[in-house]
Order: sequence, then structure tokens, then C-alpha cells
Amino acid sequence: MFIKGVLFDKILNIKFSISELIMNKKTLFSILIGISLLLTFLVFIASQKSTLIVVEHTFDASAEKVWQLWNDPEAMKKWWSPKSYTAPVIKNDLRVDGVFLLSMQAPDGKISWNTGKYIEIIPLKKIVSMMSFSDENGNVVPASTYGVPGKWPDEIKVTVEFIESNGKTQVKIKEEGIPLIMSLFAKLGWQQQFDKFEELLK
Repeated sequence: MFIKGVLFDKILNIKFSISELIMNKKTLFSILIGISLLLTFLVFIASQKSTLIVVEHTFDASAEKVWQLWNDPEAMKKWWSPKSYTAPVIKNDLRVDGVFLLSMQAPDGKISWNTGKYIEIIPLKKIVSMMSFSDENGNVVPASTYGVPGKWPDEIKVTVEFIESNGKTQVKIKEEGIPLIMSLFAKLGWQQQFDKFEELLK
């Protein structure tokens, strides 16, 4: 009887352990579902909400030199694009109401385009433009044309300031209207472009 009692207790313990494991799995599954729904909600909010991004970099060069390389179409082909990308076509009419057309070619050969118009220019000091996604002819297209995540406005405002001090120039960029979900990638892109620009100054 004693042996039967011990065996019965062990069987009960095994059943309890299995039930507990099943309950733990159900609880874990519920938690994972909750986390998944929360992440989905956060991604949705981030894709709908726009933000202001600010990036800056100081170059060991005069404002005149930085300004020239920043706006010269041939120089722009060498720095306008993040790492591993190129810019085969650059058209830049630097004047108030002047239009620009900028290409960005990915390693797989696909090209995306941006167009826009300058609305304020203070030589060697400041450039303000409105920029949009476009086709190769400069016709405005939605960001979704290139599979870019987020809810983008028809155009974003880009302000570039050039601040010279002791022979060095700080470039400060503000982009208004970038979807929150893309803010980190936008900043990373600019940092990689700064790296390319540094190469032009050597």
C-alpha cells in the first residue's frame, strides 16, 4: 500500500507539472501576443508621426570652401548619397526659386530621385529648400514609389547653416517632416554623407 501511495503521489506530481507547463506556455504565449501587438502599435504610430531631425558636423575648412563643394554639381556627385550608394545625376540651380534634381543609386542599380526648390539663400551662411521625392524628370511622386516607410508629406523643409569659426566650419542641417520611423536612418544617412564630404577636403 505504501508503494502504491508513493507511486500515486508521483503520478499526481507529474500531472501537476504537465498542467503547470501548459499554463506557463499559455501565459508566455499571451505575453508574446501582447508584446507583438504593442510593437505593431508603436510602429504604426512611428510611421504616422513626423518629426524634426537635426544633424551637424564640423569640417576643418573655411565656409567658402565648404560652400563651394556643398553646391557644385560635380562635387555633389561624390558626396550626395550614403555609404555604398552613388549619385550619377545631379542638377543644381542655386538661387531663390531655383530647382534641383538629385539622384541616388543603390548597389543593386536602382535609382531614387529627389527634386525641390530653393526658398532662401544667404551666401556662405544659409540655404533653405523644400524637397520631395520625384521621378527622373523631376515630377513629384509619393515616397511609397521607392518603398520608403512612413507617412511622408508632399515636401519637407531642409535648412542648412554654415557657421565658420577659427578656420573651421560647422554645418547644421534641419529636416522638418521626416516620419519618426525614418528619423534614425535619416541621421545615419547624413553622417555617412559627411564622411564622404570629408574625403573631398583631403
